[in-house]
Amino acid sequence: MAEADPSFDVQPDAATRAIYPSLAGKRVLVTGGGSGIGAGIVEGFARQGADVTFFDIAEADSRAVVERLDSARVHFEAVDLTRVADLQATIARLIKAGGAFDILVNNAANDDRHAIEQVDEAYWDNRLAVNLKHMFFCAQAVVPAMRAKGGGAIVNLGSISWHLGLPGLTLYQTCKAAIEGLTRSLARELGPDNIRATCVIPGNVRTPRQLKWYTPEGEAEIVASQCLSGRLLPHDIAAMVMFLASDDAALVTGHSYFVDAGWR
Repeated sequence: MAEADPSFDVQPDAATRAIYPSLAGKRVLVTGGGSGIGAGIVEGFARQGADVTFFDIAEADSRAVVERLDSARVHFEAVDLTRVADLQATIARLIKAGGAFDILVNNAANDDRHAIEQVDEAYWDNRLAVNLKHMFFCAQAVVPAMRAKGGGAIVNLGSISWHLGLPGLTLYQTCKAAIEGLTRSLARELGPDNIRATCVIPGNVRTPRQLKWYTPEGEAEIVASQCLSGRLLPHDIAAMVMFLASDDAALVTGHSYFVDAGWR
């Protein structure tokens, strides 16, 4: 794993980050919350005083997030998102026990590198299941209770990768492009129910996983291609998610929002 270059860090004081009173007590579901951007999103909602449930398959990492946050408002469920029937059953059980989710954050994804020649039908189906399919079925599962409650917010996580056409990510980028279309469709279909759908498009965010792919020299190249010189961290993405999920964004829906430091 590459060593992080601390010269790229831009770490605002956590005490100065925005608090949205409308998020306090909201019931939130985050997929892929056990590490990386997802863990940053879980932490962000916990700071807001929301009740956060997150799904992941990495149990050790996920339990470490719960322990680190040390909050009775943060709950972990071990869920394989590619098993749609199990996913739907878990969401139904959680809604029955605790009521409707006010906010769904579809974050879970996997950006394993691959060459076009390596892709067979089974890998195609798996990558779409991991990166796209569950987003629709999570939304489908939470919407009826959201609708009955009078509204809600769905925030999907896209990726700058397909906008840049990065190498080695054909199936991942196919899914991430589709997520922007899914977001626009959900916004149109669910708007009459006061359910908003938006998409956050992260740039290259420094996480332990991303350090697998980039050397310090590669990180320097990314920063050199950005308009701003800071290295993106999970809390930067969480900050946009918090706003879009809050009532401050009450008339924001159907669009995608880049958090990429101006990477071109």
